[in-house]
Amino acid sequence: SSERQKYYPPDFDPSKIPKLKLPKDRQYVVRLMAPFNMRCKTCGEYIYKGKKFNARKETVQNEAYLGLPIFRFYIKCTRCLAEITFKVDNTDHSMEHGATRNFQAEKLLEEEEKRVQKEREDEELNNPMKVLENRTKDSKLEMEVLENLQELKDLNQRQAHVDFEAMLRQHRLSEEERQKREQEEDERETAALVEEARKRRLLEDSDSEEDAAPPAPPRPAPRPNPTAILEEVSARPDLRVFSG
Repeated sequence: SSERQKYYPPDFDPSKIPKLKLPKDRQYVVRLMAPFNMRCKTCGEYIYKGKKFNARKETVQNEAYLGLPIFRFYIKCTRCLAEITFKVDNTDHSMEHGATRNFQAEKLLEEEEKRVQKEREDEELNNPMKVLENRTKDSKLEMEVLENLQELKDLNQRQAHVDFEAMLRQHRLSEEERQKREQEEDERETAALVEEARKRRLLEDSDSEEDAAPPAPPRPAPRPNPTAILEEVSARPDLRVFSG
């Protein structure tokens, strides 16, 4: 047989085997994660929830919760190696030494709900009419919740029949049409600018041709008739010339 066989002598008595006596406050090395956000008191380092540690675990003496043992854990700060201890407190963990627990909104909300519930119970105990009033408010609130739930169900049913593929196709067509319209408008604007530039260039060319035209040649002065002086002399007796 492949199994290991053990031999027990005829005079073997298990009760005579000495029991291993271990101290009740013995410690074990365990691997755990930080149960909450905390800050080291020594160096101010923040240790976030879920960070893994090699911790020492021991049973808290003279403390129990409903017959269940309470455990204490020892970890070291990741920066200054200062020792930090916390223990299991009922269903949660409580900081004990070396660090401070950061703000937790969820825990405060639970405590506030418990406080409000206790105040309501005390008030109903002393005022019977308050019981009826609170029940009426609870019924009204429950009806409002059911109505809101029904509205959400109707909304989900209406949205279930929506064809998202058709909506996407319609959106795609609308986008293509918009781009085409913008392209046509850009082409019309470009054509208008080109036409305006061409007209401006033609106008400038015509103005430059008029400015560059040579001036008309001056008309030559009329040459005087050679016999005109004789005619003028004969017409004026005071200008007659007497010869010799």
